[in-house]
Amino acid sequence: MDSSNSSVFDLPSQPDSARTIHETRGRHDPTPVTDDHDHFQNHVSDSSSPSKLSFLVISGGSGGNSICAAFENACYVLPVSDDGGSSSEIIRVLGGPSIGDIRSRLVRLIPPAPCGSPLDAVRTLLSYRLPLNVSENEARAEWRSIIEGQSPLWSGIPNDRKEVIRGFLVYFDNEVLKRAHKHFSFLNGSIGNYFLAGAQGFFRSLPSAIFLFSTITNSQANILPVIVTNHITTIAAELENGTKLLGQCEISHPVAPAISSDSELLSLDPLSPTDGLGEIIPQNRFNIMYSQQAKEGGYEPLHSRICRLYYINGYGHEVYPKPNPQFIKNLSSSEVLVYSCGSLWTSIIPCLALRGVASAIAGSRLLRVKALLLNGSNDRETDGYTAVDYIRAITSVLNSQYPPNDLGNAPLYPISAFITHLVYLEGTKVAVDVEAITTLGIKCILVGERSEHVPNFGIPQYDAVVVQRAIEEILSGQ
Repeated sequence: MDSSNSSVFDLPSQPDSARTIHETRGRHDPTPVTDDHDHFQNHVSDSSSPSKLSFLVISGGSGGNSICAAFENACYVLPVSDDGGSSSEIIRVLGGPSIGDIRSRLVRLIPPAPCGSPLDAVRTLLSYRLPLNVSENEARAEWRSIIEGQSPLWSGIPNDRKEVIRGFLVYFDNEVLKRAHKHFSFLNGSIGNYFLAGAQGFFRSLPSAIFLFSTITNSQANILPVIVTNHITTIAAELENGTKLLGQCEISHPVAPAISSDSELLSLDPLSPTDGLGEIIPQNRFNIMYSQQAKEGGYEPLHSRICRLYYINGYGHEVYPKPNPQFIKNLSSSEVLVYSCGSLWTSIIPCLALRGVASAIAGSRLLRVKALLLNGSNDRETDGYTAVDYIRAITSVLNSQYPPNDLGNAPLYPISAFITHLVYLEGTKVAVDVEAITTLGIKCILVGERSEHVPNFGIPQYDAVVVQRAIEEILSGQ
């Protein structure tokens, strides 16, 4: 198929949201120009229309994917500290930041395309996972057919796009071969993860890899890693009883990974240009596999509540990384901030426990709304939490200092400087004391009904329609 006939890049481009806001403030139209979509019509007025606003959404991967359609003009901020799923194997062998949540959001934001079109074929390839319930040799054989260009997955992809994608997959494979002593496992491997990791390794820049992925898929996605780094990013949690948990999996959904052999651990060289300097902690964590369904099926509660979340380096020492400058910039130029549904301590708070984030949120002159989407139920991280506990956890993290300042001269912001609205679902399993929350300066918004297709034992869940309805109600009350 000739590239001139490709529809991969045929969709119209959209202007940068942050730039549009500033450029239009002094003109006749005070709002950014966006395309109209059917699901954003029939609003009370144009001034309160979500399609006219710029959103900044802080979320994890799976927790925020179901509500993306509610935001037409959004910047998504995601953590880079997930050490589970197929990302765990990439981190173990190659190091670097976690890219699984970012890849998931990038794929979710690929525009719809006719079945069999080039864009649909690209989506199929980058969404594909190698088989899990096969031997390692079988998984490697299928991977080999992909990078050699022989797999049926390449069908329908124009040759120019094919060679770009394949080039970075080959680069990824070459990096894995350099570390053959680590025995990389291709079981359940995500081709999209491999492509993004290959691009990140080639450019030495995750934002550049995201740009390449967005360009090839024409997703027009504005996705920011909360930290810009080329090294492993690990979070740890301290419990109220003094226990410390290392890594997102241990905090959120512990599994029993295979333990590497002593001979392999002894072969690792912390000064090796391929093994990586100081990136030793995850090396004994082999391909950590879990499913979202298994995570939702039940959990073992923590022995004590989490009191603090922090970042550590490869030696286990606490560090205080700087947030992505574009994250701070977007906080000053966006009009609605959304703390998405999802894992509180491993998806949302890793994006907040960074220096400068609190002052950027509290001091923004453009943020009209700062809404927290309360989960429909608690999980391992938040067992026994009420809505007030969610609010206090977020504000406590934001009012902390990074790094700690013994002088104690940092400002303490009121709760309402960080959260102005709490959105909760009808039938939520999390206790919501509306009166107590209102006294904190936060307005409560009840939305949604139990969906007939929700499989998780009647627990209400968010979708784009419910979130859009909540945003409309918030704006109509201003």
